[in-house]
This record gives sequence, structure tokens and C-alpha cells, in this order.
Amino acid sequence: MSAKPECTRVYQNHHLDSTRWEAIALRPGDVVISTAYKAGTTFAQTIVGELIFHGGERPEVLLSASPWIEMRRRPLDEVRASLEAQTHRRFLKSHVGLDGIPYREDVRYLYVGRDPRDVFMSLWNHYSSHPPEFLEMLNGIPGRVGEPFPPCPDDLRELWRGWMTRGWFDWESDGYPYWSLLHHARTWWEHRRLPNILCLHYSDLLRDLDGEIRRIAAFLDIDRPDEALREISEACRFENAKKNADRITGDMSWGFRGGNQTFFHKGTNGRWKNVLLEEDLALYHRAMQKLPPDLARWLEQGAPPL
Repeated sequence: MSAKPECTRVYQNHHLDSTRWEAIALRPGDVVISTAYKAGTTFAQTIVGELIFHGGERPEVLLSASPWIEMRRRPLDEVRASLEAQTHRRFLKSHVGLDGIPYREDVRYLYVGRDPRDVFMSLWNHYSSHPPEFLEMLNGIPGRVGEPFPPCPDDLRELWRGWMTRGWFDWESDGYPYWSLLHHARTWWEHRRLPNILCLHYSDLLRDLDGEIRRIAAFLDIDRPDEALREISEACRFENAKKNADRITGDMSWGFRGGNQTFFHKGTNGRWKNVLLEEDLALYHRAMQKLPPDLARWLEQGAPPL
């Protein structure tokens, strides 16, 4: 492992084009928030956005200021122009591993991990809620590399078997038909001790949101009084975020049946315990054995990673 992360892979498929980062001029102090998916991306974006904008002028839709850079749906020129026009501290979203995005020492990186079994349950709700029109739109965007994004299987267990045993990219062994959760986690874990990378865990955010927000604020050098931090914490709690989804994510009906009330689903862990069978979990344990033991343990349990 090199002391400094390097961009060594290109992620291009139905959703992703990691080369779009080449068009983004990063600024000192920028914040990059990354998960593979369904591990607390919106949660972390909301926290960072509230920390940045609290007490000042904020966007009508909070996360309109925090674009997903690799997502092919939004024209790159539009994303770049929007970011260049921002005068506040910028916070950008990524679903690509640290081997697929630019690394700079003057940028702060937040990685959010979650138990893969919980990620899967959230992914099932996400994937199975896409209307046919979304898949047509996604697969019809010019420049797609590789096969089209397939419809969600009717059987949750069928999706689980593919997701646990098959990768989309050659260097992956899980994640189909999206991309690997486990490879993504490994790329961040290997560099977790760098001073400008902070590893967060979804379970820790649920267990001690106040404490985790303080940790994030300290990492980002954002100084807010205690009362402001309490207000930010209340705004970011799942039940309150779901009530205010229109002000956080805006209209999501373009991608989900039920709109943003489907996108903000349950925000809980452990639902897999009543769904996945012994043979399903055998696939999971086999996949997890490929990870460093400390990373596998952290993904399942959370708590400080160092």
C-alpha cells in the first residue's frame, strides 16, 4: 500500500463514469462523502450540509448543493458549472472507491460503512422501487459502457445470491448488478489513518448521533456552539429528515415509486435477521472472509476504526 492513495481504476457502467472527476477542479477545504451505496450517504451529506449552512443562507433543497459526481444522469457541464458557482464550502458525493477518485491532502474525505446485510436490505427497497421509466432513462444515456442495468428480480433471494457472489467489474467479486461494497470498503480502510480521511459507521451514527456530529465538525474544522450542534442533530435524526425530505433531497419521484418517502425508507438495522436464511448467510460469510479481519469486524459492528 502506498502512503498516498492513487487513482488506479476507471469505473464506468450504467450508473457510473468516474472519469467525470477529471472535469472537477477541487478546492482546498472541499469535502468528499463516499459510500458504496445505501450505507448512510444522504445521512452524512445532511449532517455536513447542516454544519456548513446552519445559521446562514442555504439552498432551497439542501442536497442540490452536493452532486453525485460519477452519476451519468446529470450532464457533466451542468454539474461543473453548478460547483464552480458555489461560494460556500463545497461537499461532494461519490459512490466510487478511493482507487477511482482524485486524492488531495487539502481535501477532507468522509467514508461511511455499514453492515453489508443491512446495506442489502436497504438496496432491495431502493432497487425494487425503480419504475420501468427509470431503467429506460438510465440505460438510454449516451456513452454507457457495458451491459444495460437489468430490472430488479422479483425474488429478494435471487438478488442476494448475485449480489454476494458476482461483481460488475473484473476486479470485484460482489455487488452485481451495481458495484462492489467490499472492494469499496477496502480501498478506504487501507488509508483510514491519513489525517484527512474520517471513517464513519452507520450504526455509530444511530447510537450516538450527537457525538458523531461533534466528531465530524471537529474533523472539518467547523466550530458551532452547543445549541447549534443540538439543533443540527435534531434536524438529522431519521424521523425528522423523513418529514423534511422535500427540503433535503427534493422530489425523487423520477427514480422511485413513492418518491422521497420511499427513498427515506426505515433507517434501521437488523431487518435481514428475519429474511436471510442459513444458506444465504453462508454466502455472506464466505465473501467476508476475503476482507482483513479488522475491516470485516468494523463493518459488522462499527465503533472507532483505529
